[in-house]
Amino acid sequence: MKTAIVILNWNTEDFLRKFLPGLIHSAEKVSGAEVIVADNASTDGSMKVMNEVFPQVRTLRFEKNLGFTGGYNEAFRRLKEGTDAPEYFLLINSDIEVPEDWLGPLVDWMDSHPDCGACAPKLHSWQERERFEYAGAAGGCLDRFGYPFCRGRIMKRLEEDHGQYDTTKDVFWATGACLMVRSKAYASLGGLDERFFAHMEEIDLCWRMQLEGWKITVVPQSVVYHVGGGTLPASSPFKLFLNYRNNLLMLSNNLAKTYALGYFRKGHEPVKAAAEGIRKADCRIWQRMFLDGLSATIYLLTLDIDSFKAVVKAHKEYRQLRTAKSQEELISYLATYGSKAGVKGLYGKWIILQSMLKGDRIFRSIREKDFYNIQ
Repeated sequence: MKTAIVILNWNTEDFLRKFLPGLIHSAEKVSGAEVIVADNASTDGSMKVMNEVFPQVRTLRFEKNLGFTGGYNEAFRRLKEGTDAPEYFLLINSDIEVPEDWLGPLVDWMDSHPDCGACAPKLHSWQERERFEYAGAAGGCLDRFGYPFCRGRIMKRLEEDHGQYDTTKDVFWATGACLMVRSKAYASLGGLDERFFAHMEEIDLCWRMQLEGWKITVVPQSVVYHVGGGTLPASSPFKLFLNYRNNLLMLSNNLAKTYALGYFRKGHEPVKAAAEGIRKADCRIWQRMFLDGLSATIYLLTLDIDSFKAVVKAHKEYRQLRTAKSQEELISYLATYGSKAGVKGLYGKWIILQSMLKGDRIFRSIREKDFYNIQ
């Protein structure tokens, strides 16, 4: 098996019935591709459907819900331990519809670009098929305070796709809804960070990949269609909690290394670059926590008590789970990766303010010169 296409399922029986046949059919057209369903202890009829309707599909069953992060890590571990370990590990949501020709361009790109750690298709809305979808659109970026956005999706604004992003491009992050990862890179990084459970884990993975010299690419010759909100609705306080907590964990994982790498590339000695990286990362994280506090205040003033509690809980758990980077760790990192790592797609402005000021013009106003790219 060359490409393992893995659906991590949790109580999505209807999506399996609807979208799995097309996925199986498309995989049959690409040599070495296999569809696998990993089940996170579903309590609906998902496994009955797999047994009765799709008996030809390999199923990995877990005894408890391991979350998005733990579930995919466990699936990867089992596949790697097998006799037919995959070269490419493709994460795909159960609520995605694929056309016949979506997979080939991704495999071809990975085959011809050995420095690419992960790639993804353009993500369109299943409901409005010519419009980009929230979860990843045409590849993601990150603003100066750690807020993610995409080419084709900023805040809740979604662009129509009329070919404006049809050039293959390296990006900061690609959607975990449909993400092809080089198994070698996934293994070397230890997979997804299981503290996250779900949400923003793919952004963190893509960031860590770049910090070890891998590229993240959107391949627009491939397009898939995403329903979205299949597991947790946008209004869920638990989802809000995960987003606030995991955003801070992601910054804690990567920001000091990124700033240290930037200073190192500008000619600073490793010791000074590491010290400056830690100082600037700490400052930026505190700024982000202040902005989170403003959000919590608005929730409180508008009597959205559940959302207020979600932000407070997120900050509390972040403090318990964070892993601060030491100066010695950063110096060692620079010695190992300082000459080959690169980070692309950090936006130098605050995307929320830009979006408020410019409305729908925000898409046209973003320029490459506004990005902080470490080459």
